[in-house]
This record gives sequence, C-alpha cells and structure tokens, in this order.
Amino acid sequence: MVQSPSMEKIFIGISGIIGAGKTTLATALGRHLGLEVYYEPVEDNEYLEDFYRDIKSHSFAMQVYLLNKRFHQHQMIIWRGRGGVQDRTIYEDTVFAKMLAEAGLMDPRDYKTYLHLFQNMSNFMCKPNVIIYLDVKPDNSIERIARRGRAFEKTISQEYLEDLYRNYENFIEDISKVIPVIRVKWDAFREVEEVAEAIKQEYLNTSFLRQAIKWD
Repeated sequence: MVQSPSMEKIFIGISGIIGAGKTTLATALGRHLGLEVYYEPVEDNEYLEDFYRDIKSHSFAMQVYLLNKRFHQHQMIIWRGRGGVQDRTIYEDTVFAKMLAEAGLMDPRDYKTYLHLFQNMSNFMCKPNVIIYLDVKPDNSIERIARRGRAFEKTISQEYLEDLYRNYENFIEDISKVIPVIRVKWDAFREVEEVAEAIKQEYLNTSFLRQAIKWD
C-alpha cells in the first residue's frame, strides 16, 4: 500500500460550482493544516467585467487568462515544495470552456486551441494529492451568489447553474479516476473547522482508491 504523503506538504484542490463555498473551506483548511492558500483570481481579473458584458467576444481571452493564472498557482505549489490549498483547480477550467463552446459562445477553432494548450500544460503538472468536491445543489448555490452580491454575477441564472452542476458531476466522475476525490455534502453549512478536521482524518486514514469518496 502506498503511504500517504505528509500533511505538511499536501496539495489540496477545492472543487465546486459557483457559490459552493470553496473560498471559505480553502481558508479553513489552510488554517488547520498550516498551508498557504491560493485563491481564485477574481478581484484582479482584468477580463471579468468585459466577459460578463459580452461573453462571446471575450470567452477565449477569459479562459486563457484563467488557465494561465491557475497554471502559475499550481506550479508554485509544486515548486515551493510546501504544499498548499488551491481555491478551484486548473482541471475545472475545462468544464467552463466546454460549456461556452457547446452554447456557441466560443468559436470551435478557439476551443480546439484552448484544449491543446491545456493538454500541453498538463504534461508539466504534478497532480494534487486530493481534490475536495463541495457538492452543492443549484438552488442553494444561487442563493449564496445573491447573498455575496457581486455585481458581475447578477446575470447568472438558475438554468446555467443546473447545467454547470450536471457538467461538474461528469467532471468529478472522470477526474476521480486519476486524482483522489472526497465529495462533501455542502448544501447545509456546518462548522467549517469540523469539516476541515474530518477531511484531514479521512485523508490520513484512507488509502484512496480511484473513485469519489463521499463524506455526508
């Protein structure tokens, strides 16, 4: 049996749809485990307002920007050798790009270029030790989005979140074949510290199989 790596140097990815609570859990995990947290680039995202104003015109630039930012974060965690918690993984970017392409909001040629770029980057990436998937239903997600009140998120619809959730379910099924996944039911908020400690113990006590492990 392969030994679990030291929790002091563990690389944890936090995954989930918009409004799932990734940042909250990432912060708690970083505090519990003494790990640096790498947050999703929102405040300094220079494409964000343009993207939400005219998605089709800016979809490719937006996705490449996010891919580049997350690749940099991913590699910093590896190169520094101290572990870390990443608020949304680089692998999830492909979910959003796929949805944009299927909706006709990204040119097929651009989508093909994006996928080739992602695949080339993947050749240089060491995988996270574990991905924590926050399973939040779209109804709860849209309420949380409304509560945090980001202006650019006002256009996000229930229909979009339901489609996103379905795509995430497929993504988690696929990614769990190559990266260990813990699925956390996160519709009803619990004490974040309690969840962080439970995930820590789950990781220490489990030799992960390549399937999603549920923590209810």
